[in-house]
Amino acid sequence: LALEQISAAPDLLSAESRESLLAKARCGDIVVIDVRPESEYEAGHLPFARSMPLGELEKRLAELPAGKEVVAYCRGPFCVMSDEAVALLRTRGFSAHKITDGVTEWQAGGLPIER
Repeated sequence: LALEQISAAPDLLSAESRESLLAKARCGDIVVIDVRPESEYEAGHLPFARSMPLGELEKRLAELPAGKEVVAYCRGPFCVMSDEAVALLRTRGFSAHKITDGVTEWQAGGLPIER
C-alpha cells in the first residue's frame, strides 16, 4: 500500500539532494517538519526540523510561516504520514512536498541529526 501511494503521487516528492535541503533549511528558505510522534523527534531528528506530529498538524498550521515551502518527513520511504501531511498542507494553501528519507536514511547518507 505504501509503495502504491508513493508511486501514485510522485509530485509529492522533493527531488532535492539532502545537502541542498539542509542548506535551504539552515538559511530559512524552507521549513522542514517532522510529522512523527514527539518522542521519536526527541530521540533524533533532521537538523532545523520542527516537531509537528501528524495528529497535531491541522491545529498548528498557524505556526508555519505563510509563503514558505514546507517539506515534511516521517520514518522513511515506506511511511505515509508525510503523504497525509503534504495533502493536508496543500488543501490549506501551503506549498508542500515530502522527502522519503527518515532519520536512518539521513544518517546513512553521512549527514548529521540533532537530539
